[in-house]
Amino acid sequence: MFRKLWRAGIIGSLCLTRLVTLAAERHNQSDWVDGLPDGCTTITVGKKASRDGSVMTSHTCDSHRTRSSFDIVPPAKYKKGALVTLVKRVDCDSLAMPTYKYIPVGAIPQVESTYGFINTAYPCMNTRQLAIGESTFGGRESLRSDSGLIDCQQLVRLLMERCSTAREAIKLAGELTAKYGWIDEGECLTIADKNEVWMFEIVGPGKGKVGSIWAAQRVPDEHVSVNANASRIRQIDLSKPDYFMASDNVFQVARDSLWWRPEEGPFEFCYAYAPEGRTSYAARRREWRVLDLVAPSLKLHPDSENYPFSVKPDTLVDLAKMVRIFQDYFEGTDFNFVKNITWTNKEGKTEISPFANPFMPYDMNHIFKINGGWGWRGERPIARWYTMYATITQSRSWLPDEIGGVVWIALDNVATSIYVPHWSSINDVAQPYKVDGRVTGFSQESAWWAFNRLGTLAAQRWGDMRKDVTAVWQPLQLQLLREQAEVEQKALEISKKNPIEMRNFLTKYSVDWGNKVISRAWKLGDELWTKYDEQF
Repeated sequence: MFRKLWRAGIIGSLCLTRLVTLAAERHNQSDWVDGLPDGCTTITVGKKASRDGSVMTSHTCDSHRTRSSFDIVPPAKYKKGALVTLVKRVDCDSLAMPTYKYIPVGAIPQVESTYGFINTAYPCMNTRQLAIGESTFGGRESLRSDSGLIDCQQLVRLLMERCSTAREAIKLAGELTAKYGWIDEGECLTIADKNEVWMFEIVGPGKGKVGSIWAAQRVPDEHVSVNANASRIRQIDLSKPDYFMASDNVFQVARDSLWWRPEEGPFEFCYAYAPEGRTSYAARRREWRVLDLVAPSLKLHPDSENYPFSVKPDTLVDLAKMVRIFQDYFEGTDFNFVKNITWTNKEGKTEISPFANPFMPYDMNHIFKINGGWGWRGERPIARWYTMYATITQSRSWLPDEIGGVVWIALDNVATSIYVPHWSSINDVAQPYKVDGRVTGFSQESAWWAFNRLGTLAAQRWGDMRKDVTAVWQPLQLQLLREQAEVEQKALEISKKNPIEMRNFLTKYSVDWGNKVISRAWKLGDELWTKYDEQF
């Protein structure tokens, strides 16, 4: 009887957790907490900071309205005079789950030919190895325009279709948004090519106005940088065009609006246009965590208001390091959500309870004052339960574009997922990746649901289940990382004889591995149900 009551209590607790999770998801569909953006993390790595010379950017798409599917958009040609229809995202709650619908708002001229690209919700890489990550920082509400045509997802797609280098993309972004208007909130795009990576930050011109205000700063080749939902660009020196670019109005608007007074000190983009980000613990703590993990020798303080724009890593960064960072949830630090949720184990020692869930929503953290209730300030780790997908990109100058550009893609919470490589030249992806689970509702045809189900289940008894998840994914992830050089060398050899066969070879590798990990995610979820059923 005691066991049944204990089990009933645990199940009731889990039900409460899920109910609060669902309530938080509904409450927080716009991805904001206490007025601050609670979205994506992007990490950038210069070519001399990476172990193999890759230029890297990345993205966790932390939004449960964004589509969960992705596919390949091939290069295309258009007739002279063709137009591109631009659309506005609006919330849609009439389908199986909360998502977006797209309403046409205008059209602009199309170019005669476009590059192909990997079509994630925010397109991540094109056939010329141009790669883009994204992180929302919000900015001043008064800057939000209702008169423009271009939002973030559309801008990224336009850049992917039309540009081959980061500088070309920044220039085009400025031109397009100046002419047709930026209609989104403040956004950071981390734009990488085969040689360099930049951070591009943009805000609107204000209600009723068409245009944009923006600045861009290059990450030094020897450095690593991060954006975690706060503007990171401070002083800009336009006399150094190799490191800084900006819109013509960047200083004047700030001065006219009294957001910058020259007599009080130098202009700083983030304080002029997005000051709330510098008070956001959700942003600052992730900035600290990323920079501290790559350069612990700097001993950066976790409570600082500002950190260096970029840092030189203590050791060169490889893909395995990037994966570990994106799986981080402050374990081993004072900022672990669940450090104070303890129990006594079989040996009589006090340890974090295996039922402690580091991915609980803010509402639950606030209600129950977990870890002192610091979640009410909007703090969050890098890994989150509401990630739709995550990317890590490599752009490499010493390889042909068809092989040098690769995107590693994971679905749902990175802490319970695995990254699979998708080269920029492939012509297809595994079929389950192309099914949007937000539209269908729960479906075994959707890859995202395989990982979402696994992550949701593992979070219920995280202290134990994560070990089972890691035991499955870690060797497979290491195998993929080890095989990359061999696969690419074989692709190079094939390309000398038949470029089409080379693309088919890389496509098959990505599709086969995609199907393999999706199938394993479903099976792993079943194994967890079986193993822990009697322990609940």
